[in-house]
Parts: sequence; C-alpha cells; structure tokens
Amino acid sequence: MPTAAGRGQAVRDAALWAAMAGAAVLAHREAAHPSPAFGLVLPLLVLAAAVTTGRTRPGAAVFLANALVAAGLADPTPTASPYLVALAVLTYLLGLRADRTGPALVLFGACTAIDLALCAVLGVGAVYWFYAMSYIPAALLLPWLAGRYRQARLALVHEGWQRARSLEQRQRSVAEQARLRERTRIASDMHDSLGHELSLIALRAGALELSPTLTGQDRADLAVLRAAVSDAVGHLRDTIGVLRDGSDGEEPTGSSVEPVEELVARTRESGVTVHLRREGPARALPPLVDRSAYRVVQESLTNAIKHAPGSTVHVSIARQADRTEVRVANSAPRTGSPAAGPRPAAGPAPGHRGLTGLRERVLLIGGTLHAAPREGGFEVLATLPDQVNPDRARSTGEPRERTGSDSAQRLAVVRRGARRRFVAAFAAPAGFGLVTLASCAYLAHQLTTCVLRPADFAAVRVGQDLGEVVRFLPEQQFRYVPDAVRALPVPPGTECAYYRSNGNLLDQVDVYRLCYAGSRLVAKDVLPG
Repeated sequence: MPTAAGRGQAVRDAALWAAMAGAAVLAHREAAHPSPAFGLVLPLLVLAAAVTTGRTRPGAAVFLANALVAAGLADPTPTASPYLVALAVLTYLLGLRADRTGPALVLFGACTAIDLALCAVLGVGAVYWFYAMSYIPAALLLPWLAGRYRQARLALVHEGWQRARSLEQRQRSVAEQARLRERTRIASDMHDSLGHELSLIALRAGALELSPTLTGQDRADLAVLRAAVSDAVGHLRDTIGVLRDGSDGEEPTGSSVEPVEELVARTRESGVTVHLRREGPARALPPLVDRSAYRVVQESLTNAIKHAPGSTVHVSIARQADRTEVRVANSAPRTGSPAAGPRPAAGPAPGHRGLTGLRERVLLIGGTLHAAPREGGFEVLATLPDQVNPDRARSTGEPRERTGSDSAQRLAVVRRGARRRFVAAFAAPAGFGLVTLASCAYLAHQLTTCVLRPADFAAVRVGQDLGEVVRFLPEQQFRYVPDAVRALPVPPGTECAYYRSNGNLLDQVDVYRLCYAGSRLVAKDVLPG
C-alpha cells in the first residue's frame, strides 16, 4: 500500500507532467501540418517516462527531453521546440537531485554533440545552427546550475540545523559535567577534611585508652567511641564513592589551605611521630600546585594513621629548579598498637579512593605520582611542576571547541561548495553570452558575405558567360534561402544561385536569383524576401 509520501510524490510528478504537456498541446494546435500520433501522443509518452524516471535517474530524464528537442530540428516550420521548457525543468531537477558534477557535464556534452551532429546530417539553416548552439546549451546548463545552487543552499541549512542540535547537546553535556564536578568537589572536601579529622579523632581515642588514670568504664566508653568513629569513616567512604560514581575525576581548585607545617603539628598532637624536612629555595608556588602538595601530605598521613598505626612518618618537600618533589614515607606498623582500632571488613582496599583521586589531581597539573610499599612500610612520591600546564589544569571544565571538529569541517565544506556554485551561477551566463556573441558574429558574417549589390546585379546581363559574371558576384551564395522562395518555379534545365540584395541583418530582404544553363546566364530574377 503506498504511503502518504509516495502519494504526494506521485501527485507532484503528475502535476509536472501536466504542465509540460499543456505547452506541447498548445504548440501542436498551432502547427501547420499536425500529426497526432508522432507530433503529440508519442512526445507526451516520452515526457511521462522522463518524469517517472526523473527521481531515480534524472540524467536519463534529461536525455529523453533532449531527444524530443532534437527531433524538432527535423521540422522546418517551427524555429523553437515546445519541449525546450521541459528540458530546462528536468535539467534543474538534475542539479537539485544529483550530487556528482562529472556525469552531468558528460551528459550535457553528449546531448550537445547529438544536436550538432543532427544539424549537420539534416543540413539545416543558420537559424537552426544558432538554435542548437545557444538555446539548447542554455536550457541544459543554466537550470542545472540553478539546481546545484539550490541543493547547496538546502545542504547548508541542513548542516546549520545539525550544528544547532549538536550545540544543544553540548550545552546539556556541559551542564551534566558541572553537576558531576560539583559532586566530585563535595566528595573531595569530605575526604580531605572530614576524613582526616575523623582519623585523628580515632587515633586520639586509641591513645587515651592507654592512659593509667582511666577507669574500666572510661576505657569501655573510649572503645565504643573509637569504634563509632571507625564506622563513621566507613560510612563516609561509602558516601564519597556514591558522590564520585560517574564523575570524570576532575577536581576544581578550592580555597587556600593551611601550611603543611600546621598539618604536621596537628598530627603530632594526636600522638603520631612525624618528621618534616624542607629542601631547596623558598619561593611561592601557584595555588593549584601548593594545594596539591598539601593534599599529598594530608592523604599520606591519613593512610599511615589508618594502616600503619604506631609507625614513624617522614615528610620531605624538596624544591628544585622547575619542580617540587613531595615524599611521604612511613615505617612498618608497630604491632599491638590500638590506635587504628579494628581492621576494616573485606572489600575495596582502604585508601584506594584517596590515592586514586590524589593521582588524578597530580596528573591534572602535569605532575606524576608513585605509591608503593618500601622497606616494610609505604612511600608516596609526587613530582609537581612549578608552572601548571594550562592544557591539563582546567578550572572551568567546559569543553573547548576543537578547530577541526567534525561539524565545523562539514559546515566549511558545504559553505565552500555553495560559494563555488554561486560563482558558477554568474560565470555560466557570462560563458553563454560569449557563445551567443560568437554565434551572432558567425551568422552576421554568413549574411553579409552573400550580398550582391543592386548596381552589380544591374550590370549582369542575360547571355553572359559565367567567367564574365563572376567578377560581379560576392564571396559566397546565400545558403539560407526561405523555403517559399526555393519553391518558386525555375527555368527548366538550369541551376540557380541566390544572393541577398543588401546587408540588413534585422529584416527580410529581396533575393536575387541567377540561373545558368551550363556556363551561360539564361535568367535573372528579383524574388521578394
């Protein structure tokens, strides 16, 4: 069952055929000797076939229409084919529907060659040559260029809408990334600040359990407190995992942080043995680098407190010419220490999320981070550049538009094609004008070089020999004698030559006729043009 789109296409094709057939019917009614079968029915069937195949094979439709136009060259009565409009319409549709230029130009060349060859075979007059060299090529080329330009405009509009939809999707992606970055920021703050503080609270509670001044009830309460803090740390880790789920791992910069010395001092107050050493010249670092160094030390101390209770931690910050190395190493944990409390249940390795986020933070500013066991303990080594790489450290997170994005490249290609076709739309009429001028010049030369001046015609006398007459004759004879003039009776047994009586190019002029019997002039006549 045909769809609505198919029915609409059939209706449009029928309307197109009816419009072109109407022009053919009007021209047929005005013909001198109309032939219904070959002059109307057969051409209309060819037009129907051209319109039907025009959507799938527009080149074949143009070829059929050109065949109808070329067939009109064999009819001496009309000077223009009524199917020239149909040829122009089908050529426009060829430019609108076909993408390739080469096959269309080959088709046009073949049609023009067929038309000119037919003119040569039929021996038509100059008017028909002019018609075949100007009007038919114009009906082939100019509508095709208009169709090509229309196709380029439609493609440009389509690409514009595609780009608009792409930008809308990008905006939605930017909003989603902003939401994920905010979740990541909240998770990072909770991990870096609240997680560290809870670890210190658990450490202090474990240290207080060893105090000799506490009663058994106090130690039980402290154990419950330390267990509750450990559970809170586990719940915090789960919450951070939920917040970070689906995020891109980027972490925006936040407010300024306290110096590393204060962080180390607070950790010492909690009973952890920490040694801090600075090396190299003292100079200000970019805020992002300074914050990253602080987070490396903070995360390493937190992991040492949780996983290596009772160990000694060495913090080293060495500033070199163009980078800063932050090294945090802890010794093996001291057995029997209650500071860390009960071990976490089986599952993801504790500290995994912290080290993963820390590594992402360092990579974002162009640095490197290595974390591995060392001599029974653990060591974290971060190398931070003094100058942040702007291509990797992004504070906004909004994706930068690539110069060579696919949509931009497609849009540029379509625009270049539209410009080329726009130029061609002006260049083709200019070329057509040059061809027309050349054809007019050729026709003018043919008409002016066959003029026999009235004085020379009067000087020619009947009975003279051809050798005496030839000195009065122009370069060539008049080749395009009207059929009505040629149909006039001639003296029997003679051959006649025709000449124009003046060089007027815009009007019909009288024709001089000289008739010869052998080489002797036997008659001269003035025939009305």
